[in-house]
Amino acid sequence: MNLIKLRNEDINKFKKLMQESFQYGYELVYGNNKEQVLPEKDIDENLNNPDSAAYEMIDNDEIIGGVIVTIDRKTNHNHLDFLFVKVGVQSKDIGQIIWKEIEKIYPDTKVWETCTPYFDKRNIHFYVNKLKFHIVEYFNENHPDANRPLDCYEEDDGMFKFEKVMK
Repeated sequence: MNLIKLRNEDINKFKKLMQESFQYGYELVYGNNKEQVLPEKDIDENLNNPDSAAYEMIDNDEIIGGVIVTIDRKTNHNHLDFLFVKVGVQSKDIGQIIWKEIEKIYPDTKVWETCTPYFDKRNIHFYVNKLKFHIVEYFNENHPDANRPLDCYEEDDGMFKFEKVMK
């Protein structure tokens, strides 16, 4: 397995696999959903951010996961935007391997931040127990995230914010 910069020829496949992964996680909790849980425009927004970097995990010439991070070179407070493992190959430590590689690529990071929906127990377990992030905030209609529209809380019950302080 190798984590490499996302290649232009893989962008569409990368986005499709990421969407399938997020859809799968949502449907494990809520059942079938015809609406796309992760719209392509959200992925594109991150991919087109000049401070973002995207990587794909390759095994036997197949994409089996990936990650998008946003790097703040001034503060070294960086953000994990998306991390996914291809549906069908979860629970094989691929997510942990991806993350360990990201930490090696960005050794100057002081703090990593990310968010995940309250309902996704698998993600919460992954970030807290496997990657050693800490929950530092819970955004909801009574404590909204200033970076999200207030009406978004009508659709869900909130997001956990995680941080990992690097040593």
